[in-house]
Amino acid sequence: MRITTSLVSSLFGGADAGAAVGGDAASALAALKAAEAKGATEKGVAQERRDPVTITALKQFQTALAKAKDVKTALQDPRVLAVLLPALGLADQAQYPGLVQKALLADPNDSKGLLASLDPRFAAAAKTLNLKTKGLAGLQDATVQKKLTDGYVEYQYRTGLDAQNVGISDALYFLQHAKGETNVYNILGNSVLRRVVTGALGLPDSMVVQPIETQARAITSRLKLADLKDAGKLQKLAERYVIAAAGSSGSGTSSPLLSLLA
Repeated sequence: MRITTSLVSSLFGGADAGAAVGGDAASALAALKAAEAKGATEKGVAQERRDPVTITALKQFQTALAKAKDVKTALQDPRVLAVLLPALGLADQAQYPGLVQKALLADPNDSKGLLASLDPRFAAAAKTLNLKTKGLAGLQDATVQKKLTDGYVEYQYRTGLDAQNVGISDALYFLQHAKGETNVYNILGNSVLRRVVTGALGLPDSMVVQPIETQARAITSRLKLADLKDAGKLQKLAERYVIAAAGSSGSGTSSPLLSLLA
């Protein structure tokens, strides 16, 4: 089906029939809407469970856990981390295996410990696994195993959507995890939330070299964090992000659709 200006207008109610709309941006918006449709995730996840690559990764994960002599050995195994981190929403931390191990083995109930100074995702992951108390058994627990498997499969499904339209997986993650976030530093500390927010606001990638306080001010000067409690405003930010992502992966010029979503 060809994505036309009139179709985008009917789908999103923002563009008039005479507006100049970039095809990539229109396709990205349509793809996001399709991914959000009722039953789309369940269908996609069911298909992903049958994917040979996903099946192999999960088998290697199980094999590595079965052979691990202790929890530290398990957390040093790339086959374990390849599933564990995406399943826990920490895929962007793969380049920091040492920090990951320390964080997941830390006491999630220690209000003054390591986890208190890290991205809240680490504390959530540590609570889910409870490795401080259970050790390797925490990773081998049947309930935890199901949660990790489900999380990994859903991650694979979502990232697979980017093969057709860049940024869709980020947008879906943002819609799920950004609602109600009131701490700008939590946004900056989460690579996906940071990417979506800065992309939607039109902030340059080069901002990363600036002091963290400067980056925070750049966001809060353009975005009211209270807006993240509003589902409609969250949706608009996600849509602006996928349009911007489509533009950067295509012609490199901004789409007229961005102004319609401002």
